[in-house]
Amino acid sequence: MTAPVIALFPEASFGAALNCVGIAQQLKRSGAVPVFLCHAGFTGVFAEYGFKEYHLPASAQSSQQAEENWQAFISTHLDHFNQSPMAQLQSYVAPTWEAIVDTAIQAEAGLEKLIKRIKPDAIILDNVIMFPAIANAGVPWIRVVSCAETEIPDANVPPYLSGMRPDDPERQIFEAAYLDATAAAHKRYNRFRHSRGLAPLPDGQFLEVSKHLNLLLAPSAIRHERRRPLPEGQFVFLEGCVREETRFELPTLPVNDGPLVYLSFGSLGAIDTGLIGRMIDVFATIRARFFVNVGGFLESYQNVPDNVYLGSWFPQPSIVKQADLFIHHGGNNSFCEALYYGVPSLIMPYCWDGHDNASRAAATKTGEHLGRAGWAPEQLGNKIRELIICEEMQIRMKRISSQMMSQSGTAKAASSILRTFSMLDSA
Repeated sequence: MTAPVIALFPEASFGAALNCVGIAQQLKRSGAVPVFLCHAGFTGVFAEYGFKEYHLPASAQSSQQAEENWQAFISTHLDHFNQSPMAQLQSYVAPTWEAIVDTAIQAEAGLEKLIKRIKPDAIILDNVIMFPAIANAGVPWIRVVSCAETEIPDANVPPYLSGMRPDDPERQIFEAAYLDATAAAHKRYNRFRHSRGLAPLPDGQFLEVSKHLNLLLAPSAIRHERRRPLPEGQFVFLEGCVREETRFELPTLPVNDGPLVYLSFGSLGAIDTGLIGRMIDVFATIRARFFVNVGGFLESYQNVPDNVYLGSWFPQPSIVKQADLFIHHGGNNSFCEALYYGVPSLIMPYCWDGHDNASRAAATKTGEHLGRAGWAPEQLGNKIRELIICEEMQIRMKRISSQMMSQSGTAKAASSILRTFSMLDSA
């Protein structure tokens, strides 16, 4: 039997892209042939891990141009990241959905051509929106939910992007405001779907569930107990989904003792050099080593303290594995990696499901939540010290890590994908 060709199509974010790398590594090990469909700016990301890339025509735009466009978009919204999730619905969520719909429309023709060229046996979609070319490809498609579990609604699960508790008294107000904020983008998207022969989706919904298989990253330690359990087989929860990386050898610092703290706000947050600079001033007062991902903004920092190391990129799973605390923006990939390696999180959310994960970390006692604005230096310093030395937290995190590592999420994802494909192929 010929090895199945599995095309993976993650959204244009490093969280989703690298999450799919972990799945692809296991698929390859299991005898499949995983290949990647690439957005602009991601050329070489998957090839570095040994996978064949197929680039959308838009990726004729240089990686530098794509990065500059992304930074311009984020710069426009930087002040909005100080707002509450409710306020962000109009200021950030609405224009972001408009941009996502633009991406789906612009990618359609090129994506359709690529799929016909590759002739995959199945497609894995790790995105927040459906691309009609995938739905119309004539092969099974599998959905990966690499955002927070809140993306799949339920009465016992907080509203998506809200940062709320399930029983928050403002829940219905937020849900109505979300529908209002996304209405224009949603109508435009449904018109696009209609033009491509797809049925309209309900208000506020941009991606249907796969009738074949849906993979959710949320590990059991932070999972919600749903009022209506998702059908087993069609929905598979993974214990995270952490890719394999070579070990990161820690550089020697002038001050080279004390706990290790890793800070990364992802591709979104590196542009906020003002916030990171304020945090570095606090780091100088703490007996610990701080490794800080500042993206392409190394030159923005002067007089770096002896206990701080700045880098433009780190192999994140490897450094998180060695860390005592992970400070991040609440991206689902980062949160799951912290849980997988038993490292407490200090989540300072900017937007999107970062709010949901920050709230969930505090509720499950797997970390702390701190707003990105309005904190005093002593407040940040105290939270860092408390999380580093809390024995109860350390015991809990080690237990979670042991459970997750005993049930490899990437292996479970790959076996579920291949089992689903095999069942469909033999039907």
